[in-house]
Amino acid sequence: MSAPLIDRLTLPTLVGDAVRLRPFSRADLPLVREATTDPLIPLTTSVPAFGDDDACLAYLARQADRLTTGAGYAFAVAERATDVAVGHVYLGLRDVDLGRAAAGYWIARSHRGRGLAGDALRTLVRWAVTVRGIDRLELYVEPWNVASARTATSAGFVREGLLRSWQKVGDERRDMDMYALVSRQA
Repeated sequence: MSAPLIDRLTLPTLVGDAVRLRPFSRADLPLVREATTDPLIPLTTSVPAFGDDDACLAYLARQADRLTTGAGYAFAVAERATDVAVGHVYLGLRDVDLGRAAAGYWIARSHRGRGLAGDALRTLVRWAVTVRGIDRLELYVEPWNVASARTATSAGFVREGLLRSWQKVGDERRDMDMYALVSRQA
């Protein structure tokens, strides 16, 4: 197994072809407000289900907290040319002691269909496979979500199977396809 992950996490700025992964800031409040209106994002993330500023600011604070608590790396996905935030990409470290990390992402509806999620995930992966202690990256996609499955495979993830009743989404348990990418260092 790789050397253990360093104790103190720092959030790098990562640059892709069209995106820049960076810390969230108060200037990203419009993005979070838009995400609260999406029918799925609040059900599968910690984005609040309503767009009041206090709830949205609390979401932004939680993203910074993930780093300070060691839970993971939460990046704002920003357009490289304008630095306008368009989404979120995350590397969760809950199982890093087992050599595994989990990736997740979302792009606001008004910015979808331009390949930004794929660029963000590929950018995250290029960096994540260099982090000591991470030998395997995992992510989960609902079977109906063809666009998200395409995003995962474009970043090198391979579908490994169906996990029945894997995750609660809203009030019901849902199946998830598991995708994984094994680091070349493993």
